This record gives sequence, C-alpha cells and structure tokens, in this order.
Amino acid sequence: MVVGLGRFGTAVCESLVRQGVDVLAIDTDERRVQKYADELTHTVVADATDGEAMRQLGVGSVDRAVVAIGSDIEASVLSVITLHEAGVDRIYAKAITRKHGKILASIGADHVIYPEYVMGQRVAHMVTDGVADYLEFDDEFAIARCSAPVETWDRSLADSGVRTRHTITVVGIKPPGAPFTYAVPETVVEEGDELVVSGRVGDVERFVALPRASRA
Repeated sequence: MVVGLGRFGTAVCESLVRQGVDVLAIDTDERRVQKYADELTHTVVADATDGEAMRQLGVGSVDRAVVAIGSDIEASVLSVITLHEAGVDRIYAKAITRKHGKILASIGADHVIYPEYVMGQRVAHMVTDGVADYLEFDDEFAIARCSAPVETWDRSLADSGVRTRHTITVVGIKPPGAPFTYAVPETVVEEGDELVVSGRVGDVERFVALPRASRA
C-alpha cells in the first residue's frame, strides 16, 4: 500500500509494479487517483488518517505500507498512527526533516526515509569528477560507481593492492562499451574502466577522489 501519489509516491508505485508487486495506491486527490488508475494495480480515493476508511479497505492484511506524504506533516503523522493501529506489518514513511523523522519513528514507522537528503548526497558526490553514482547507508557504509583511478591502470586488482591500501572492495568493473562484470583479484583494470566500489564512507570518498587524469 502506498499513501500519497505525489512524485515520490508515484515513483515508488511504478517501481513496485515493474517488479510485479500488487499495489494499492490511495490519495485524497481524485484527479491524481484517476491519472494513475490505468498504470497501477489498484487506486482508491481515500484518507489514510480515517481509521474506519482504512478498515473498510482491509489495510490490516497489507504486508507493507509506504506513507509518501511529505509536505503535510500532520497528515503524515496521523497516517502512520492509523496504519500502525490497523495492524500493518511494516510501515515505511517519508520525512522532510530529522524532527519529522523522529516523530514518525516514535509512533510506529519501522523505516524512515529522507529522499531529499539522500538525493542531495548522491548529487554532491556525482558532481565530483569521475563519480557516476553514490549511495550511502545509515551505518557509515557506502557504494560508489566511479572511473578507475590512474594507480589502478594496467594492473590486476591483486597487484595494485586496492583493498589493502585503501580499505575498499572493488565489487564490479565495466570496460567502455561492455557490461559490468564481477571483479576478482585477477581482474585487470584499464584506463577508461568504471568501477563499483564499497566500504566505509570515508574510505570510499578518499578512493573516488584519487587522480584520474589521462597519462596523455
């Protein structure tokens, strides 16, 4: 179940449908519901803060719910309370501030999501030369997609000692025009290759900052 068909909620719904998941999407705005009626599994005009309406929809049998309301904090909070009281197994809720997130967590949200903060982090790293994508987790762990630094060129991962020297793991490698493949110690890195690396946030940030200038 997804509550709220704004940009975030719609993106969640569309991704779930592509994965073959049955989705019940609700919103108080009839125009939004009608707009996505043909694209999503089920769409209903309903108020998630109305306990009786939620019971009539049978939300107690819903495995997971995403409260995608952001700007209306009161509606966000009341929706989480209503779904929690209705017996929804797991609730994911969007927050726009840390304070908002703490409130949601204290009233029944199992996972609090900060989409603007997460996207801000990704963009901040992506504008750095050589970084194509970046994802940071709550436990100080990160994954990044970046162009291979000069010190790794024409050498296997074992020879360059990337894991030992930088305390990161090269998960995958993508030569130009070729698909990603899993990296092994014998994998040879060439100029122009892209790497997927993982490790502690500080270690990953230092690795993606290494020189990548062409030898020319």
